Amino acid sequence: MKRQTSKPLRLLLPFLCLAWTTQNCLAARSVARTWNEENLAAIRIDRPNPPVHARNLFHVAVAMYDAWAAYDDQAVGYLHHERVTAADLLAQRRQDAETAAAFLRPLAASNLPGLRNAAIALRRYMASTRYLTISAADIEASRREAISHAAYRVLRSRYLNSFSAFATSQRLDKRLRSLGYSAANIGTSGNSAAAVGNRIAASILAWGLADGSNQAGSYRDPDYFNPQPELIVLEGGIAQAGIPAGTDPNRWQPLAFDNPETQNQFPGELLQSFVGVTWLNTLPFALTRATPGVPWLDPGHGFSRLGSPTDQEYKQGALDLLWASSRLNSQEIIDISPGPGGYGNNPLGEDTGSGYELNPVTGKPYHANRVELGNFARVLAEFWADGPDSETPPGHWHKIANQVSDSRHLERRIGGIGEKVDRLEWDVKLYFAVAAATHDAACAAWSLKRYYESPRPITMIRYMASLGQSSDPDLPSYHPDGLPLEPGVAELVTAETAAPGGRHHGVGNPGEIVVYSWPGEPPERDKQTNHVRWIRALEWIPYQRKTFISPAFPGYISGHSTFSRAAAEILAAYTGSPWFPRGMGTFIARKNKFLVFERGPSQTVVLQWASYFDAADQAGLSRRFGGIHVSEDDYHGRVVGSQTGQQVWALVSRYWDGSILNDSVTPTVTPEGDDVRVTWTGRRGLYYAVQWSADGDVWSTVSPASQATETQLERVITPAPDAGIYRVVSGAAPF
Repeated sequence: MKRQTSKPLRLLLPFLCLAWTTQNCLAARSVARTWNEENLAAIRIDRPNPPVHARNLFHVAVAMYDAWAAYDDQAVGYLHHERVTAADLLAQRRQDAETAAAFLRPLAASNLPGLRNAAIALRRYMASTRYLTISAADIEASRREAISHAAYRVLRSRYLNSFSAFATSQRLDKRLRSLGYSAANIGTSGNSAAAVGNRIAASILAWGLADGSNQAGSYRDPDYFNPQPELIVLEGGIAQAGIPAGTDPNRWQPLAFDNPETQNQFPGELLQSFVGVTWLNTLPFALTRATPGVPWLDPGHGFSRLGSPTDQEYKQGALDLLWASSRLNSQEIIDISPGPGGYGNNPLGEDTGSGYELNPVTGKPYHANRVELGNFARVLAEFWADGPDSETPPGHWHKIANQVSDSRHLERRIGGIGEKVDRLEWDVKLYFAVAAATHDAACAAWSLKRYYESPRPITMIRYMASLGQSSDPDLPSYHPDGLPLEPGVAELVTAETAAPGGRHHGVGNPGEIVVYSWPGEPPERDKQTNHVRWIRALEWIPYQRKTFISPAFPGYISGHSTFSRAAAEILAAYTGSPWFPRGMGTFIARKNKFLVFERGPSQTVVLQWASYFDAADQAGLSRRFGGIHVSEDDYHGRVVGSQTGQQVWALVSRYWDGSILNDSVTPTVTPEGDDVRVTWTGRRGLYYAVQWSADGDVWSTVSPASQATETQLERVITPAPDAGIYRVVSGAAPF
């Protein structure tokens, strides 16, 4: 049985712990940064689940922001709002002093001199003017403690059933203790910082249980069913060829394995289930829709389909991806710098940019950065796959945000204007904005994935190859839905090319389609490299681990593209500049030490980006080199990500300045027999009540205040009062 610390002693623990905590424990980084790093650490040792982790990052960020806002006289919390004033803190201190005095009184009468003297000294201190005076430093200390308890409680709850739950729980407990706080402070009453943090966490955890994600049901949808026959890609340790009968080439096809692993090498599912299946109805922060059950944001034309008017786009997307796969060992020298002729400066949703004449921050030219195309392609694919340390894409962008914040060239002015802010305020608001954007990106992307259920490239390519080629009716194996041919990329095997000495000898039989592609990971990944060669198209696999192959959810749209562009929009708006500090962001992939899928790269590759948007575009491009997405998944994802990030930015700052409470509410009142239906547009998280008045002077509440979970709101007043006037009033807290 776990021993419980007595209440008086729990009150003294913060003082005792603080005495043992070094002065520099919070100086190096803000407490918000500390808990953000703990969140990223928890993600790294859990199974990858991008929408779930985006949601957890958001809710932890909300916990920290709401706790920060509780001690501010202007900011408004998102899901929980209260004001803790200096008078509140003083009242709490007096109460703590009285409780502690009663506890210390018998100790002060002790026969043990050391204990007696310590008790007397502590009683005198807690009764002193020094203790019973609230300073700005006291408010900041309370803010840090409230943030810590709020973040700790949310993290502890969310990772309770994670793959590495015990290790994460132990780490979180240790972190709380290292900050001088006690997990035994579980109360929610009063104005102590721990109670404030615990109240905030309780509000957020309750919200999460009703946000449409089905957290209580392990994020599953019992009504979802995919009739596709599974594609078996690994059996007995051997990659399988072909496509099962009954496959629909226009629909996502789950994969089956005999030894599955996640991208960070945790055990996976033998048969993939749809990860994020409930995100069609999971509540976002800023996004709205008029009709339930449709995507939160939709490019408007969906994905291309084989055998439809968009047939050619479907085929070209697959062929472009095969071209990318054919270049994974290319020794062609390219310039990957942001300079002229390099990478970056793309229009939204395109890859037509050609770099920058000069560094837009320094005004100096960028140096050329020449590497082999194959090394660049593979580094790009693996760097962005799940984040370099398996943070998943939303966590990866938090890591990038932290690196930007750490730059000595950055001035911490929110939006690039106004006064500099301290690191805690900077971090709290940055995490709130970035996490809101990546959470909303998950809602936008996964609602499209669920709504359209589009296929992954492995299904597209193998299905078309199973039918033949669609380029020339006069050639063998023609089928209108077959795979297009392109010399050096996808070719038709003939008797001549299959003969000894022929380019396809030993690969396939005459009439089959072969592709010049990566054949899969080598037996010893840390020592060997599998070079691109001709393989049967029916055996094509992406540039991925053989125990993973493709993610467990549909392709359209790319989550990487959506997450990345949304986060880039926030970083550009938050810092007041689209450029990385000094106009250059980098990542170094060391020669023969970085790649995981095989040995490599064969030279050190330095990824470089001038702007956050350039980095986001490369994240999208990486999934095409990795064989995970076709171009329309990527390009449409960038557009949706941009819209998402901009909508989040337009809303999030209104909580910081409190103007969110100034929204006017104009209800529509519709009589329905003896009842009245009142409808209006509101904000999730705020509280709304309907009031009625006979004359406009005296108002009575006819529908009590409740917290909005959606933006299109209604209340039915039954029975309705006599003729009069209705209005809707709002607030940040219950009233």
